[in-house]
Amino acid sequence: MMNFNRIGWHEFQTMLSEYGADGVYIVDVRDEQSYEAGHVENAIHLSGSNVASFVQSADQTKPVLVYCYHGNSSQSAAAYLAEQGFEAAFSIDGGYETFYDKVTV
Repeated sequence: MMNFNRIGWHEFQTMLSEYGADGVYIVDVRDEQSYEAGHVENAIHLSGSNVASFVQSADQTKPVLVYCYHGNSSQSAAAYLAEQGFEAAFSIDGGYETFYDKVTV
C-alpha cells in the first residue's frame, strides 16, 4: 500500500512556510554527485547506506518531503518511508531538475 501524497513545488514551498525548515525533513534521493553539485537548502541526502539510520533516528511525526531528478524515484522513496511509519510522506512532482530554480528556501 502506497501511503504517501504527491505535491508540486508550490505546495512544497507552502509547507515550508507553514512548518518552517526545522518542522519538516527535506530528503534528496538523487545520487551523491548530484547532491554535492546542488541541492535544496537543508536537504538530507538519503541513499541505501544511510536510510536505515534515518528511519530509526527521525521524528516520524514530522512531514518528510522527498525529491529526486524528475519525480519518479521520489514516489518509491516516499512510499517506503510511509511504510516505515512516517505519518506524512510526500513525493515532489517534477523533481529537482525541473524546478530547482523556483525553490527559495
